[in-house]
Order: sequence, then C-alpha cells, then structure tokens
Amino acid sequence: MISTFFSHELKSFWRSSNTGKTIAVKVIMGILILILLLYVVVFGIFLDMILGKMFPKENLTVVFCGIILVYFLFELLMRLQLQELPTLKVQPYLHLPVKRNTVVGYLALTALLSFFNLWPIIIFTPFILKVILPAHGAGAALAFILSVIALSVFNNYLAMYIKRKANLNGWVFLIAGAVLTLITCGDYVWHLYSLKAASYLFFGNLLTRPYLVLIPVLLAAVMYYVNFVYLKGNLYLEELGSRKASAYKSSTEIPLLSRYGRAGDLAANEIKLILRNKRSRSALTMGLFFMFYGLIFYTQAIYGESIKVFVGMFMTGIFIINYGQFMFSWQASHFDGLLVSKISFTDFLKGKYLLFTIVSTVAFLLTVPYVYFGWRVVMIHFIMYLWNLGVNTTIVLFFANRNYKRIDLSKGASFNWEGVGATQLLLSLPLMLLPYLVYLPFKFLGQPNIGFAALALTGIVFIATRNFWIKKLEADFYTKRFKIAEGFRKQ
Repeated sequence: MISTFFSHELKSFWRSSNTGKTIAVKVIMGILILILLLYVVVFGIFLDMILGKMFPKENLTVVFCGIILVYFLFELLMRLQLQELPTLKVQPYLHLPVKRNTVVGYLALTALLSFFNLWPIIIFTPFILKVILPAHGAGAALAFILSVIALSVFNNYLAMYIKRKANLNGWVFLIAGAVLTLITCGDYVWHLYSLKAASYLFFGNLLTRPYLVLIPVLLAAVMYYVNFVYLKGNLYLEELGSRKASAYKSSTEIPLLSRYGRAGDLAANEIKLILRNKRSRSALTMGLFFMFYGLIFYTQAIYGESIKVFVGMFMTGIFIINYGQFMFSWQASHFDGLLVSKISFTDFLKGKYLLFTIVSTVAFLLTVPYVYFGWRVVMIHFIMYLWNLGVNTTIVLFFANRNYKRIDLSKGASFNWEGVGATQLLLSLPLMLLPYLVYLPFKFLGQPNIGFAALALTGIVFIATRNFWIKKLEADFYTKRFKIAEGFRKQ
C-alpha cells in the first residue's frame, strides 16, 4: 500500500499545472542542497582537526562527547524552522477500505526522508571511525553511531510533533521556541549549568558502557509512537476541524480588539491567519528571535550611536518588515472575496495599522531590558518605534498596492520564495535609508539629539495624520485592485 501512496503522489505531481515551475525550483534546490551536503562531508572528515585546533589543550574524545548533545539541541531548533512536514492528501482515501494504520504509517515513515537525518551521521561518523574506534573498540564505536542515529530520529519526530500541534494552536510553536531559547541562555548567558557537561555525562559513560545506547533508542521509539498515535487520532477531517474550531475564539471575544469595531475584527482575523499558517507564523517567530539582535552591536564598543538607529528600527519593526513586505499576498487565496464583500477598504487598512501597532508595541516592550546598556538605548528604541508606527507602516502599505504575487499559505516557510519579487527589493531601500536621511544631517552638524528629535517628530506627525494617509492609500488601491487580483489568480 505504501508503494501505491507513493505512486499516487508522483502522478499528482506530474499532472499538476505547476509541474514545470515546480521541477525548476526542485532542481535549483537540489543543487543548493548538494553543495551544502558537500560542505557537511568535508566538515565531518576534518572534524578531529577542527576540534584539535579549537581546543588544543583538551582531550579530543572528551571535547567530542561534550558537543554531541549541544549539536542536537541546535539541530532541533533548525528543524522547527526549516524541516517540512510530510504530507498526503487524505481525503480521497477516507471513503475507501484503506486501514488508518497504513495511512498513518506512510506519513510517519516518510518523515524520515529528510536531509536533517543525514547530517549528524555524515558529521560524526568520520570522527567515530578515526578516533573512537581505534581507542575504545568496535563496541563503543557502534554504540556511538547508533546513538547518533537514534537521537536524530528522536529530534525528527519531536519536531514533527511540535509542528503538528502548532498547526492547531500557534502558541505551541512559540512556547517550544521559548523553552529552547531558555535552555540555551541558561548555559551560555546565565551559566546556570553546562550542556557540555551533561553531554559528556552520557557519552563519556557510553565509551565504557555500550549498553547505554538503549536509552536514545528507547527515546526514539517512544517519540515515534507518540507521533504515530497523534497522527492516528487526527487523521479524519471532522476530528481535525472540530479541534481547530475550539482552539480559536472569534474576534469579538478578544476584549482588546473588539472595542475597535470592524477594524478590530479584521486585525483579530489576521492574527488567526498568522498563527494558523506556516509561512505567516514564521514571520512572527523570526521576529522573536531577532529580539536578541541588539546583543551583536551593543556588546561591541566599535559600533557608534548611529548603528542604534538601525538596530532600534529593526527590532521594534521586524514584524512590519517581514510580514508587511508580502502584504496583501497573505490574503491572495480569498482576495476576490474581499473585493466583492461589504468590507470597507478603509477598515481593511485600519486593521493592518492596528495589527502592526500591537505587534510593534510588544516588540518594543521586549527590548526594554536593553536598558542594561543605558537609558539612551531605550530612548532610541522608542523613537524608532514611533518611526515604525508612523512612517514604515505607511511605506509598507504603499508598496502593498504594487505587489501582484500570490502566496500559498499551505506551503512551508523554508526555502520558499513564493511571492518574492521586485517589490520586496524596492521596499527595502526606503525602509533602511529614510531614517538616516533625517538623522545623519544633524549628526554631521554635531547635533545628534536634534536628529533623534526630528525622527520622533516625523513619526508622531505620520501617526497623527494616519487617516489622511489611509485615504491616499485607499484611492491608490482602487486604481490597482483589479491588477492585484489578476496577479493573485495566477498559480
């Protein structure tokens, strides 16, 4: 039956109207992956030399045992961002005499067909054969290889489970990302414990007790079973649909947004769209990770105050940039419905402004701990927060009227360039350059404080005149709405 499923997917692929474009994308992606895989192979072959140069005074085996767990922790983070869920169109099989276990088994097994599962084997096996095998024997070497494979399988199914749960409740993904971030910070920032020591505790003992390999093997088997049971319990559309319906409340039940009327309802619906779909959700999660962006610059004395303008704009407005550059492509699948609905485009734009205001406000609050580097840093963040709400939001919505490329929300975010065009390139120029065009003249005159005041005043003026800009954007939209709709209809 598995071969039948595979045959059906091949036929679906070749009969698709998008086959030519899909093949071209897959060929390009295949070349990129092969190049990346070549780098991984070279890295694995010379891993012993690399570790020897990085830790010249430490035993290679001890260092190696200490980095394995750290690698798999970061690999899990990468899987959550980049690894795609295996899919199968279940609907045609629901009315056929096909066993549920067969369908679920196919989905579970195809999850192993990922390049992420090859990387740890390619990276670690050469070191194991060159260092572990001669020093500790075949038993220890085999136990190490099996442990690496088992931990890779465990990570594979854990990432699949988290992402599937996140499809029903977007907060699951955010919580998982926060937990991984806290675990990492606990070691490398707060020094509460040592991940390297925990890794060596297991793999160091594995050198003399190969039977400990049963622990990662058992973890992999348990995670596979959990994933299998979850898939089996959510196979039918009726069950999946009912859970989705109960997981999200209607917009009118969100007190913060319901007071804004139709614009609040539209903003609430867009929040649901973001949390329910992979690519739009990635714009939000990546924004959370970029809250650490300031640590790159504020910890280095070589960077002057001018760079804080960019960093402040980037951290408080990253969602506007990431999500806004594809406006209105997020609504491409139902854009025709919006055109003929009774929704006023003024309310539609106000909903966008409200969404950006909420997320940017949260982002600004998350950057407040940077007060550690001085109150002036928080002041600059607040100034750029006002700039984002006033100027950048208006710029993003202006370029949205010139974006004619659709986005399929059902597709993943990794290596997905759907919807990317010249509009995104043009959008980046005013977003990055305009604040410096206001600030730098005063900076060169030796009056940086007046430059910051000019940035703040410009942002406030744009916020105060928001209704004026909405009317201008609405008039511009009506001259281009049919061209946008035509572009969104193209596959």
